[in-house]
Amino acid sequence: MAENNHGSTLASFIWKNAEDLWGDFKHTDFGKIILPFTLLRRLECVLEPTRDDVTKAYIEHKDSGLNLDLMLTPLSGHSFYNTSAYTLGTLGSTKTRQNLEDYIAQFSENARVIFEQFDFANTILKMDRAGVLYKICQNFSKTDLHPDVVPDRVMSNIYEHLIRKFGAEVNEAAEDFMTPRDVVRLATALVLHSDTELFEQQPGIIRTIYDQTCGTAGFLSDAISYVRELESRYKVPPKLVPFGQELEPETHAVALTNMMIQGFETKNIKLGSTLGNDQLSDKRFHYQLSNPPFGKKWEKDASVVNAEHKDKKLAGRFGAGLPRISDGSMLFLLNLVSKLERVENGGGRGAIVLSGSPLFNGGAGSGESEIRRWLLQNDYVDAIVALPTEIFFRTGIGTYIWLLTNNKPESRKGKVQLINATGFWESIKNEGNKRRRISDDQIDDILKIYDSFEPSDIVRIMDYKDFGYRRIKVLRPLRMVLKITDESLEKLYAEKQWLKLTPEQQAAWNTYFEQHKGETLPYRWAEEQQVSAPQQNAAIGKVPKALITALTKSFGVNDADGVPVRNSKGELVADKDLTDYENVPLSESIQDYFTREVLPHVPDAWIDESFTDDSHLGDGEVGKVGYEINFNRYFYKYEPPRPLEEIDAELKQVEADIAALLAEVTE
Repeated sequence: MAENNHGSTLASFIWKNAEDLWGDFKHTDFGKIILPFTLLRRLECVLEPTRDDVTKAYIEHKDSGLNLDLMLTPLSGHSFYNTSAYTLGTLGSTKTRQNLEDYIAQFSENARVIFEQFDFANTILKMDRAGVLYKICQNFSKTDLHPDVVPDRVMSNIYEHLIRKFGAEVNEAAEDFMTPRDVVRLATALVLHSDTELFEQQPGIIRTIYDQTCGTAGFLSDAISYVRELESRYKVPPKLVPFGQELEPETHAVALTNMMIQGFETKNIKLGSTLGNDQLSDKRFHYQLSNPPFGKKWEKDASVVNAEHKDKKLAGRFGAGLPRISDGSMLFLLNLVSKLERVENGGGRGAIVLSGSPLFNGGAGSGESEIRRWLLQNDYVDAIVALPTEIFFRTGIGTYIWLLTNNKPESRKGKVQLINATGFWESIKNEGNKRRRISDDQIDDILKIYDSFEPSDIVRIMDYKDFGYRRIKVLRPLRMVLKITDESLEKLYAEKQWLKLTPEQQAAWNTYFEQHKGETLPYRWAEEQQVSAPQQNAAIGKVPKALITALTKSFGVNDADGVPVRNSKGELVADKDLTDYENVPLSESIQDYFTREVLPHVPDAWIDESFTDDSHLGDGEVGKVGYEINFNRYFYKYEPPRPLEEIDAELKQVEADIAALLAEVTE
């Protein structure tokens, strides 16, 4: 908590530079100035101890034709460097813009790209014209952001605090990609914890880690910090090699800075849409962590996603199914699974934070259900953890961590562990909608619960088939007769097929109808008119099938006690208005369920055997297979209603209190 408070205080101090921007810039532009200057000052502080050595070597060898990157990077002690003689404090007040531009241009290429993504050159020009550039440079030069003073974790908090502040100022969803540190910590621990034995057996093992929506690289940084904390346990701790992709350029720039300062290759952190422009399509990873945006449309990626779904099928990322266009969360689930390291290389594990909708949205046969079906039937889902509400910055809704793997231990195969951790939280001072946090001790408790793999009040161990069902179509016979009345004739006269008849044909039909007016006729009477009507009145001519349909529709009257209608083959005709559906658990026989749950109530019903599981994942059997994970159902606790006597006594007391108040008023 001390780190958080320190970071928040320092971020507020940095943000106060905005006071010098008022009047010259719109408040919506403040973040575009404050954040890149913060990053620049951080890089400057990190490079300060080796600056002189790098500058000296650069001057000595700049015209030698040697590869300066290979020479200067080791001298800097980091994966980046700067060869300028300037710092923010020595730019001068007369040619500040030119000197600052030169200063930034002298960064190594992997650092320059950070400022290019902020369009910082244009920002510098505007600040110079407004006459505030020198003052802001001086302000930041006095802010000590050296790692010895501000550790990486605190610096990451500062970036995120500034982005949240920036987002609030411009009324944009900048916080959508901000994952609270406690959630990051829990997800990271759940993914890496099960490999502690591997870390012990293979000192210094190298593992890859990937975040498909990496934001500011908070997940990646925390995973790296988590592993570094293992140094006290292992002589040679494991090494994580981070990869990621981020959509927003400004956020990507922060992620690059985070990774660069920690000594990692920034070329592994890609810019662009993961769904529509996957730049790591040929990679698989040992670990994955991500928090994709909740309920975000994927229409901008639709052409690429649809093409991959159609052309590559299950060989691609999205072959299992496509969710509705309004929410792409489940596409990120599929992308995660596609990038799990192959089992022969040790397999992969991933954690993804999602809202509740991917658990249950979409019925049998829908894209969402098919995705759940594919994940569960292929045994990718290891556990799902329900998190407390009010732990995210922009939403108070319930959220869940899905743990996925392609290499379950034998004891977990075919099983899914549900953990209801909604009660694991402590109150904090409000940060937007975030009013709660999961403490480190509570994270440890959740890890122990996960490890134990034992059912309890807050744990369910489910067979994956428990989430599945067959949706069967239940039909009932049509019981209908035909009656020719003035009212039914009015209906017929409005039908399109009737209006297509010639006046002579209409007159002939009306003569024919008069012969049967007021009679109750069998359902198939209309069908029989294709032969009998022209015979009785030649003017009617050939009777089209569409007209027979119009006659049946207009003259038909339901007769609940009537004889069931049969077609020309003697088969029962179903009443479309009485069609119903039943969800039969996969673990149960359809016929047994139907006999027990349906026939006692509607003894004339039957199962439509043409309604089959015919999707690309289907088995062709009767009933469409669906999967849903109704978390609340599994943890529901019945609470009996209060006794009527108790409620009645309370009502009488309330009445007495009201009467007493009225008496006081009228006195």
